[in-house]
Amino acid sequence: MKVLLASESPRRRELLKAIFPAFDVCKTHANECYKGRSPEDTVKEIAKRKLRAACYENQSNYDLIIAADTLVYCDGRYLGKPLDNSEAFQMLTYLAGKTHSVYSGIAASYMNSEVIVAEKSEVIFHNLTDKEIEEYIYSHNLLDKAGAYAIQDGVVVCGFSGEYSNIMGLPLNALRNMLIKIGAL
Repeated sequence: MKVLLASESPRRRELLKAIFPAFDVCKTHANECYKGRSPEDTVKEIAKRKLRAACYENQSNYDLIIAADTLVYCDGRYLGKPLDNSEAFQMLTYLAGKTHSVYSGIAASYMNSEVIVAEKSEVIFHNLTDKEIEEYIYSHNLLDKAGAYAIQDGVVVCGFSGEYSNIMGLPLNALRNMLIKIGAL
């Protein structure tokens, strides 16, 4: 089966290898600006847009196309990828000492079937000083990460509930279940 991941995220690529050892990757040109009625609606809509853009450009070449989107949500605020280190600092300061939600939307197309799901995890941040945040920003590449952090860094997160891979950007259990549902696994 020829599989396409519509994401250039290195974390999603690494995670998807647990299900498919070989697949291609493409960047989509989908509009990622959207705030739906809920964070779940938002990630599902953006994942759907990415999927449809990838399908439009590559449909005849692949049996299965997978797209995903992840965002951090805290106290009614959407936190996507920071534009620069200053915005990363603001995000991390805002999240410090709080519990927030991570939502990932996954969309897949297989044999004329399309399915879209969302997964939610809760993340608890350490109380962080300004100095700790600055050191974290300058020792890690955070500009491509929702909420300006990566759980796998082991620095800012002190606890979580839900699927670890969801917090990384691709919930593998949810993905496996949806692929089974549409007959791709």
